Amino acid sequence: MGAACAFHASAKDRPAPPVATAASACIAKGQIVVRHAWVRLPPMQMPMMAGFGRIENRCAAPVVIVAAKSAAFADVSLHETRIIDGVSKMRALPELRIAPDGAAVLKPGGMHLMLMQPHAPLKQGSRVAIEFELKGGGSLLGEFEVRKAAP
Repeated sequence: MGAACAFHASAKDRPAPPVATAASACIAKGQIVVRHAWVRLPPMQMPMMAGFGRIENRCAAPVVIVAAKSAAFADVSLHETRIIDGVSKMRALPELRIAPDGAAVLKPGGMHLMLMQPHAPLKQGSRVAIEFELKGGGSLLGEFEVRKAAP
């Protein structure tokens, strides 16, 4: 796998909360899933791309994503684009918290995955695996389709 990017630098230094065990059990039951996931294919080869989709938590416990990694990219991080004083600004997010029976939507102009330095050129229709690390342990795997435009 490629390099992991910690959304929250001190996450590994904290004791694992009981939520992690619940989240891992929910993933095993298929209650935490990545849906409608895609990576935007730029018109020309570029050192960065963006990933979008929906992460659903149908579990009774919250889920906190603290890092992501992919064998297809040197670095993966979570960002959010916001309009502040009429100017579009992007900032890295330390973590992504998904409430019980909630979802996080990654979309153009909002939260998204920043995918840096692809290891090989990607093609329309190919698939990329991205692994999300959960606070306290465990991980969630998502499969992202490479597309020129939103589905």
